[in-house]
Amino acid sequence: MVIGAKQQPGGAGKTAAGVIEVNERNFQQEVMDRSREVPIVIDFWAPWCGPCRTLGPTLERLAAEAKGAWVLAKINVDENQRLAQSFRVQSIPAVVAVSAGKVVEQFVGALPESQVRAWLKRFVPEQGGSLIEAARALEESDPQGAISRYRLLLGDEPENVEALFSLGRLLLLQGEHEGVETLRQMPSSSLLFGRAQAALPLADFIATADGQPEGDLDARYRQAARAVRGAQYGAALDDLLAIVARDRGFRDDGARKAMLAIFATLGDEHPLVPAYRKKLASALF
Repeated sequence: MVIGAKQQPGGAGKTAAGVIEVNERNFQQEVMDRSREVPIVIDFWAPWCGPCRTLGPTLERLAAEAKGAWVLAKINVDENQRLAQSFRVQSIPAVVAVSAGKVVEQFVGALPESQVRAWLKRFVPEQGGSLIEAARALEESDPQGAISRYRLLLGDEPENVEALFSLGRLLLLQGEHEGVETLRQMPSSSLLFGRAQAALPLADFIATADGQPEGDLDARYRQAARAVRGAQYGAALDDLLAIVARDRGFRDDGARKAMLAIFATLGDEHPLVPAYRKKLASALF
């Protein structure tokens, strides 16, 4: 519902466990400062908003269920218009997650409970688990969720090299230039430094995905780049292996180099890597 559709005053609702009412006076303390200890989910709402009356109880119930894993901060936009403006809220309900003083996730509209639960999992670790464990578990099924969790972890632990490498690796696989910049931040003293350096050429390879092919081998090379960008690593490695077998010198040994960059990015623990290392060795020797 668009803000301003109605202008009716509304009073504060009841608060439950894990739910706080926030206004301009206590926002800094209750949201920004507190988010350095626990994720804060802001619910921008108003009494006249029908969808808010649907989503609000769902958020409150989930906050109580979380038992402190995150806190729900309810902000009445009629009474706190400057806060709504500062978050560029144009329609409600609008829900924003803040962690370590930064916005990490958000959505607009009254999502069903199943989707809200899935959204929460992007930045709230499972009970009894660590944030990095939760991020690892999401890498294949929900890479964006994993990226969000790695960002959160780095907000609290900027020197966590595993999170830094994992964030850079996932961004790189999606063709995001930020992945290159992130991997370049890897300290040379880290055991992951060599792997980060070996992964960097993957960015140039993925960048060829949308170019105009010049011949059959080039078309297959670009097809492999598109496959990597689509997380179809087996298909990409098959195409690159075929290029190596047919013309080792193509693109200055580019297919082999791309395979090595994929190996470094995925890691030896990925089931495809050991198998394709053997295939590459056979093709070369």
